[in-house]
Amino acid sequence: MKQRGLKLIYMSFAIVGAGATTVFVLIGAFFIYDATTYKELDDATDLDIADLALNPNLGGPKNLPILQRHLDDEDSDLHKVSMTKPHLVVLGSGWGAVAVLKNVNPEDYHITVISPRNHFLFTPMLPCATVGTLEFRSLVEPIRRIVTSVNGHYLEASAEKIEFKERLIEVSQPTPNGKVARFYVPYDKLVVAVGSQSNTHGVDGLEHCNFLKTIDDARAIRRKVVENLERACLPGTSDDERKRLLSFVVCGGGPTGVEFAAELYDLLNEDLTKVYPKILRNLVSVHVVQSQGHILNTYDEKISTYAQERFKKDSIDVLTNSRVQAVEPDRVIFTQKDEEGVSHIKEIPYGLCLWSTGVAQCDITQDITSTLPEQTNRRAIETDSHLRIIGAPLGDVYAIGDCSTVRTNITEHIVEFIKSYAIKSNKPIDQCSVTFQQWKDIAVSIKRRFPQAGEHLKRVDYLFTEYDSNKSGELEFSELQSLLKNIDKKMTSLPATAQRAHQQGQYIGRKLTKLAEVNETLAMQEVVSADIDDLVYHPFEYHHLGSLAYVGNAAVFDFNGYSFVGGLVAMYLWRSVYFAQGVSFRTRALLCMDWLTRGLFGRDMTEI
Repeated sequence: MKQRGLKLIYMSFAIVGAGATTVFVLIGAFFIYDATTYKELDDATDLDIADLALNPNLGGPKNLPILQRHLDDEDSDLHKVSMTKPHLVVLGSGWGAVAVLKNVNPEDYHITVISPRNHFLFTPMLPCATVGTLEFRSLVEPIRRIVTSVNGHYLEASAEKIEFKERLIEVSQPTPNGKVARFYVPYDKLVVAVGSQSNTHGVDGLEHCNFLKTIDDARAIRRKVVENLERACLPGTSDDERKRLLSFVVCGGGPTGVEFAAELYDLLNEDLTKVYPKILRNLVSVHVVQSQGHILNTYDEKISTYAQERFKKDSIDVLTNSRVQAVEPDRVIFTQKDEEGVSHIKEIPYGLCLWSTGVAQCDITQDITSTLPEQTNRRAIETDSHLRIIGAPLGDVYAIGDCSTVRTNITEHIVEFIKSYAIKSNKPIDQCSVTFQQWKDIAVSIKRRFPQAGEHLKRVDYLFTEYDSNKSGELEFSELQSLLKNIDKKMTSLPATAQRAHQQGQYIGRKLTKLAEVNETLAMQEVVSADIDDLVYHPFEYHHLGSLAYVGNAAVFDFNGYSFVGGLVAMYLWRSVYFAQGVSFRTRALLCMDWLTRGLFGRDMTEI
C-alpha cells in the first residue's frame, strides 16, 4: 500500500513536471520566435522604377493619366514576368473579390485590385462587433496581404465609370488638399464585385439611423450604445429621456437585424448589471419592426416561429406587418396592420435606430446599368449564366456578388431550343411540335444553359403530360411556351449573401485560369468569334449550402429544407461554421481569443 502511494506521488510529480516543462518550452520558443521578428533597417539600395509609373501618359475620353505601370512592377522577378500577362482588374475587396484572388492562377495574369476599403470584412459576424462580443480587428484581413499572395497590386480608390470600348476604368481618389485625383486603369479582363448599399425604400429621415455594412458602421453603433448607457446614468436625465435613450429599434427582420437584436440583448442581459446600475436593465427595450408576417421570412416557417418565440421569451418586442413611414430624430413612425387588415399609425421613441432592410445599387453599378442599353434591371447588373455582363464585350467583363443578378428568361430562347427540329420538319417555328424524346433533349439543353432551372426539370415526364393539353403525344409551340414561362416564374434571383458571392468568385477564378490555359490553343485554331466561355467552361450553378442565424445564446439553421434549432449546442455549431469560413489562420486565432476573453472578462464596454 505504501509503495502504491509513493508511486502515485511520483506519477503526480512527473505529470506536473512534464506539464511545467512543456509550458516553459512553449514560452521560450515564443520569445525566440518573437526575437526574430525584430530586424535592423537594411542598407538602402537603388530600385528600378518605370518612367510610366511616375509620369503616366494621358488618354481616354477625358484625357486622364493612364496607369500603365505600377510603382512595384520592378520589385521582383515575379512582378516583371507578370507585366507580360493579360491585365486582370478586380473591383472590390469583399467575398466575391477575395474568392477570385484565391482561385485564379497568379502566373496567368497581371492582377490589380481596386477598392476604397483596404481590407476584407467578415460580414456575417459584424453584429457581434457592435456590442464587443468580437473585436473589429478579428473580422478584417488586410487586402494587401491577400493581393501579395498572387503577386498583384492594390489601389485604394473608387471606380467611377467603365469605358467598355477603350477597356478603361475611370478611378478617383480624394487627396489631402480636398480635391479628387482621377486616372484610368486599363484592363483585359474585368471582374466587378463592388457589393451594394443599404436600401432606403424612399423613407424620410434615414440620416438619423445607423447602418450596419462596414466596420465604421459597427464602431459607430458600439459607441452610440455605450454613450446612451452613460447618459442614462446622469442625475439630470429625466425618466422619459432615460427610457428613450434605452430604447433600441431595429428596422428590418432579416438575418442582420435579427442577429443585431440578439447580440444587443446578450449585452444587456449578461454584462449590463455587472457595471451599470441595475435599474437600467428594467428600462431597456429592444424592438424589431418587420414589414412581413414573420422575422427571418426567407427561412423555413419552423425557424421563423422559433426565432419569434425566442425573442418573446427574451422580451424583445417583434412588430410584424409593420412598415416604417418616417424616422424622426427621436422616434420611428410606422403603420401596423391588425388581424382584420386595417392599418394603424404608431410610433416608438428610440435612442438608437438601426436600418437593415435590404440592399440597393451603389454608384458604379447604377452607371453600368444606365450606360448599357441591354441592361433592363435597375436594381442590379444583369449577367448571363456565365456571369458576363449583358451588353459588355463578350468574355471581357464579369459581375459577381450583391451588385449583380443572373438573367434567367428561358422563354426568350425557345426559338434557339427548337430551331433544329423546325429545320427538319420544314415548318415555321411557331407551328412546330416536339415529341417526348425531343422534349427530353430540350430539357437537357435548358439545364446546360441555365443550371438554376435544373430543380424545376427533374420530372420531365410529368411536365410533358401536364402541358400536353390536347393529349396529342406532342408539345405544340404554344404549349412549350407556356411550360417555359411557368419555369421562368418559379426561378427566383439568387440571394444577396456572402455564400453566393463566394461561390461566384470561386467560379470566375477557376474559369479565368481555364481560359488562360486554352487561350494559346484556341488562337492556333483561329477560334476568335465563338463563345469562348461556353466552349471551355460550364455555366455558373449556385448550390445553396443552407442559412443560419444567431438568436441570443441559440441559433437556427436551414439546410435545403431541413431545419434545426437549438440552444447552446446550436450556438457553438453556428460559431464552428463561421470559424471554418475564416479567410486566414490569423482571423481564426483572433476569433478564438475574443470568445475566450468574453467568457473570462465579459464584453468590452468602453466608448472607443
